[in-house]
Amino acid sequence: MKNPLHYQISECDCGPTSMLNAVSYLFEREEIPPEIIRNIMLYCLDCYSAEGIPCKSGTSRMAMMFLSNWLNEFGKVGRLSVGSSYLSGDQVYVGSGSRINDILRRGGAVVVRLFLDEWHYVTFTGAEDGKIFVFDPYYEDELYEEEGIELILDQPMKYNRIIPEHYFNREELELYALGPKEGREAVLLTNKETVLTEEKTIEYFI
Repeated sequence: MKNPLHYQISECDCGPTSMLNAVSYLFEREEIPPEIIRNIMLYCLDCYSAEGIPCKSGTSRMAMMFLSNWLNEFGKVGRLSVGSSYLSGDQVYVGSGSRINDILRRGGAVVVRLFLDEWHYVTFTGAEDGKIFVFDPYYEDELYEEEGIELILDQPMKYNRIIPEHYFNREELELYALGPKEGREAVLLTNKETVLTEEKTIEYFI
């Protein structure tokens, strides 16, 4: 059974929440070892605020890179059929030729760092017709004023936003922008048993 994706419970835990949502999206509840949950929470929330308060500034890019590598090795030893890879810099964009779009089209999920009111992590779960399906863990119940952004409340297992691709590729610090290329990052995750490949299905070519 799949669980609904969930919202962060503080102002700071978007990173671990988005990683856990990616795992929940890709795997059945009964498949997920509790070790995954423990380590995602252990490795994230590593940033200190300017006042020296631990965890107050959320999760660093270094922690996300480390967690991506750990998940990939966890998959290799057979504890869960998870695959993970970390992208940074100008590799992180959406649209034609993007590894993000490719992995989404093949049934994967992507955790990305982007700008909301400040730096923030969300989970991508799909791409279609120039739009990205997103689960944003920061709870909102009102429609955005920005043109084309849709608030979705009836797909709790998959997404709660549909956002046109052009919002993401901007380098300015604006709503849902990936921001300057040198600071971009994304974690690509797959269920290796269900991800579409050339060998598994002709749909990969379409």
